[in-house]
Amino acid sequence: MNYLKRVLPLFSYIFHPIFISIYGTLLYLLVSPNVHYIPVNQIYLTLIQVSILTLLLPLSIYFLFVSLGVISSFTEASLKERRLPIALQVVLLFILIKWSVSLNSLPELYYFFLGGFLSSILVLISVLIKFKASLHMLGVSSLFSFIYALCLLYELPLINSVAFSIICVGAVASSRLYMKSHTTLELIIGILIGIIPQMCLWSFWL
Repeated sequence: MNYLKRVLPLFSYIFHPIFISIYGTLLYLLVSPNVHYIPVNQIYLTLIQVSILTLLLPLSIYFLFVSLGVISSFTEASLKERRLPIALQVVLLFILIKWSVSLNSLPELYYFFLGGFLSSILVLISVLIKFKASLHMLGVSSLFSFIYALCLLYELPLINSVAFSIICVGAVASSRLYMKSHTTLELIIGILIGIIPQMCLWSFWL
């Protein structure tokens, strides 16, 4: 039991939604064969833009919200506390897909972030109707979908990565249940909100 108390909560931090965009971007740059045809300066620029818009800026705003009493926890948030951060995420992802990640030069990443943008809108709607879908499950399931889609698109032998991502989805779900942060229904809805936009976009691309 003590082992679970130490290990399970780690998955809620490692796979916090704020890190998912960075994980997806790094994965794409590591495995995509198209990266060899992208100028190095564009790769660095993309990493910088993704880091600023999905990690550094949200973290800065998070600390501002904490100091103002808008948010009380990094991994836990009430429905009321979720509204402003999720709305901000929608805006930042829109900026990213509109002016940073190009459909012409980085189509795979574009669809990944477009799926994230659509998922953010759906989860914002769920908050407005007072349903607390799991953001952690949304993030980790969208990452799993991205890995699976890259395997299909490029016929990559990433079976171990797919299997590992499935284990991570289960570990994050167990973590959220163990921490009593969500009900089973909230986890399932979070998974669906994360997977469905990704799969719909990738089915069009594939």
